[in-house]
Amino acid sequence: MSTLHVYAGDDGAQWRTLFAAQAPEIACVAWPEAIDPSAVSWIACWNPPDGFFAGFPNLRTVFALGAGVERLIARADLPPQVDLVRLVDAGMAAQMVEYAQLGVLLWQRRCFDYRAQQAQSVWHKLAPIARADTRVGVLGLGAMGAAVASALEESGYRVWGWSRRAHHIDRVRCLHDASGLAELLGETDVLVNTLPSTAATRGLLDRTRLALLPAGALVVNAARGDQLDAAALLQLLDAGHLGGALLDVFDPEPLAADSPLWRHPRIVITPHVAATTLPDPAVAQIVDNLRRLRSGEPLSGMVDRRAGY
Repeated sequence: MSTLHVYAGDDGAQWRTLFAAQAPEIACVAWPEAIDPSAVSWIACWNPPDGFFAGFPNLRTVFALGAGVERLIARADLPPQVDLVRLVDAGMAAQMVEYAQLGVLLWQRRCFDYRAQQAQSVWHKLAPIARADTRVGVLGLGAMGAAVASALEESGYRVWGWSRRAHHIDRVRCLHDASGLAELLGETDVLVNTLPSTAATRGLLDRTRLALLPAGALVVNAARGDQLDAAALLQLLDAGHLGGALLDVFDPEPLAADSPLWRHPRIVITPHVAATTLPDPAVAQIVDNLRRLRSGEPLSGMVDRRAGY
């Protein structure tokens, strides 16, 4: 019988229980339980140790317990003939929408300006900003980025979207390619990054592109830390060009204790929690894919390793 092996660190038993409840017909073993490596056809995992995959001679499919797969793609022990499958949403899109809303409200309600006034014991009311006058640019229009763009548009904000390839989202102006990115940045008050980490997106938000944002703009990075030039961000904040940043991801993680990002008065930091995997919907999605495999149907979330997602 083909076996599903789950590697989820100390949470393995919880995941195995969920798989057993949702798919009792599928044999499932979770690390560190004993297992026959030759019986393993599928692995569901997050950040297993180096060399982990080399021990399974009959491995056919790896399911990532998260949306980002750049670390798995880069692994030398994961053979190219093994299919790699990512989670599509699995409860993360709603969380990403909330995180983006937090960033938008930090800008719209002038929170960083009021924080500066608070530090000086200044009581002064600033002019309000309407939703209709708040321009939001969303980078990445996959499952999570599209959810963010649609939710903010429905809430009354002026929303743009950008991705490497052309997309269509109702009532959202969607741009692509280099000229589209420059156009979006020049008309964005709140920039929300949800892009996957690929060779094409690493370092995308460098000093040149960040400087294209209008004066006072806010940057929300909820994607990957390697896409944002942190030093350039600090320079533009200190120069008064950018108004603030809400940062959830860093390169490397965890963020070093001596990083100046921690102490900047116009930066809010969260520890990679913008959108975390929810076990129940994640297991349901993987189980659906396992049943698709057995019936010969195409899988949801199949990764194109060349594209990086």
